[in-house]
Amino acid sequence: MNEVSQITEFGKVFIMMLMGILIVTLTFFASRFIAPRKPNPEKLTSYECGENPSGNSWVQFNLRFYVIALIFLLFDVEMAFIIPWTTIFGNADLVAADSRWGWFTLTEMFIFIGILILGLVYAWKKGDLEWVKPQPKIPATDQAIPLSVYDTINNERYTVKPFTTERTVEAVATSDVPDTAAKPAPRPAFKPTFRKPASS
Repeated sequence: MNEVSQITEFGKVFIMMLMGILIVTLTFFASRFIAPRKPNPEKLTSYECGENPSGNSWVQFNLRFYVIALIFLLFDVEMAFIIPWTTIFGNADLVAADSRWGWFTLTEMFIFIGILILGLVYAWKKGDLEWVKPQPKIPATDQAIPLSVYDTINNERYTVKPFTTERTVEAVATSDVPDTAAKPAPRPAFKPTFRKPASS
């Protein structure tokens, strides 16, 4: 029986890596020697989707880009889980071993996708999928108490005292005099008890 050793398999991977590095290096050198080099101001400008760049490059991006990118990343990772699932779902050996295998994997995937759909609905309801997020609306409720009553209570109980930078004479006198009164010693929170060791 002819067995293939691991060295030959790793050797194939090493040869593929060398070929990839060699092809990339040759492509760079070929473009450097063959391609014409005629720089001009138009070629030296940064490329922005075919449009002429305007303004400073250090600009603050809208945070919506990050929210959309995170939602895309969520569903992109979902596809990374679904593709291996599809290869195992149709495995004839597993289906032949247990007839419940197909229903189990199908139910499992429905639960997985359902959790992701709940997250999508939550982001949709919060308005994170909209580019311009709507402003929160204060709900109008029917109440028997008029708003003037709340204003009256707030004005009576929470009055703001006038601010002054001048210190009163009493405050200066009490702050400058040191406190020389003898304070009583603090009492311990517990009274320790000592017992004699039992004589043997």
